[in-house]
Amino acid sequence: MFISAIIFGLVGSFHCIGMCGPIAFMLPVDRTNKIKQFFQILSYHLGRLFTYSLIGLLFGFLGKGFYFFGFQQQLSIIVGVLMVLAIVLPKAFQKYNFSKQLNRFIMKVKSALGKELKKKGNDTFFTIGFLNGFLPCGLVYMAVFGALATTNALSGSLYMFIFGLGTIPLMTIVVYVGNFANGLVRKRIQQAIPFVVVFIGVLFVLRGLGLGIPYVSPLPITNLVNTVQGCH
Repeated sequence: MFISAIIFGLVGSFHCIGMCGPIAFMLPVDRTNKIKQFFQILSYHLGRLFTYSLIGLLFGFLGKGFYFFGFQQQLSIIVGVLMVLAIVLPKAFQKYNFSKQLNRFIMKVKSALGKELKKKGNDTFFTIGFLNGFLPCGLVYMAVFGALATTNALSGSLYMFIFGLGTIPLMTIVVYVGNFANGLVRKRIQQAIPFVVVFIGVLFVLRGLGLGIPYVSPLPITNLVNTVQGCH
């Protein structure tokens, strides 16, 4: 399951360049001091990872409830189906624009970001990253689905943390060199993202079905117990 998190992060970071790239490029880093610049960028990433981990903690906790009541397999299937539907039937999801319901909160985040981008304090970069993590993003929503399908709050937090780690390489390049990829490369990768999301969605469905396929669709714990007991 955690492999899907790193895939989301690595592939989705090309989407992040379009969404969060301008923020990363505008970071008020000290470009005259490479060591200081490195730690400033690191602080920015730690802020994003902290936010992602908090979000994962919340949704992992919700997922624990499903696990406790024995709905974990069904939840994994639902999450996988939602991922696929979000790509196949995007217009059906556009009607439920969650950013509109949270518009006031998002506007406050953007306002706070604008103020922080004008500062150069020791805590500025962590704060920018922290706020950046709350901005609406389709790939983050997909990762949240994955966190929801975990078995506890810690796993959910770890899932989102790994997702964040996957976004670091390209987001770091953006800070250092700006728009490094030409339009054609970015277009090709953007076109590939839906296929990756569908692939991961199918993996979640297979995981929920419990077909007994090692690493891909393991048997539910209850089935494993019955199998072991039947061997005696």
